[in-house]
Amino acid sequence: MGDSWDLLSKALADPKQPDVRIQGLAALGLLGDNPRSLKMIETAMSDADLDVRTAAVLAAGQTEAAAIEPAMRKLLNDKEPQVAYTAALALWKLGDHSGGDILMAVVDGERKASANLLNGAEHDMDKTLHSPAELAKIGVTEGAGLLLGPFGFGITAYEYIKKNGGASARVHAIEALAQEKNERLRKEFVAALKDKDPGVRAAAAKALDSYHLPEVSAAIANLLYDVKRPVRLTAAAAYLISTHASPASPEPGARSKIAHGGRRTQR
Repeated sequence: MGDSWDLLSKALADPKQPDVRIQGLAALGLLGDNPRSLKMIETAMSDADLDVRTAAVLAAGQTEAAAIEPAMRKLLNDKEPQVAYTAALALWKLGDHSGGDILMAVVDGERKASANLLNGAEHDMDKTLHSPAELAKIGVTEGAGLLLGPFGFGITAYEYIKKNGGASARVHAIEALAQEKNERLRKEFVAALKDKDPGVRAAAAKALDSYHLPEVSAAIANLLYDVKRPVRLTAAAAYLISTHASPASPEPGARSKIAHGGRRTQR
């Protein structure tokens, strides 16, 4: 367990490579409302690199943890449009409409948006986002939704895997199969942990995190020493979930329902 946290902590603390910090945040987003991982994500929201801050808010949104929403709201006034927009979008998906004026500014483009249509608040970025040049900055990220990539890869790591033989069809197949849970699939995913393709190995580790069995945890732990960093980091998060050291982020099919009025129901 200590090795898993050590891997994640070192990734977040890497002083020279933002991509490494992004990869670490992607893995932390898998850990749900674990206080330790939430603190690490919140700290990364103050990173000097705008892509790291964006990854931090995406990871925070992936956890669906109410405790980190106040930190996410602070980023609505980030100096970079990409970060503010991503924060507004992530909060909206969680039922928090405090960044609605920013989203309205993006919709309106050069037209003046009325914050009163939403929550009466107007953030600093609302004015900036009426500029076509500023809108273009967030457009290149396609809503920043690709930054964390499938299975929590940082986009740079994912592109690397694709260029080096990553079989995306196999990864997507694992993602689909992981929605079911049975003995046959468990054996299939355990075997995939030894696949030559790093994307498949990481996907299999993520698919196995809900099998809380000693033999499964031990198999995932072997990937903590994988030659590929994205695989190691994904395995670290999967291992913590598998051993009950951390809750998982809610699965897509089991996300909290939005109550009337836009807020989440009590979990």
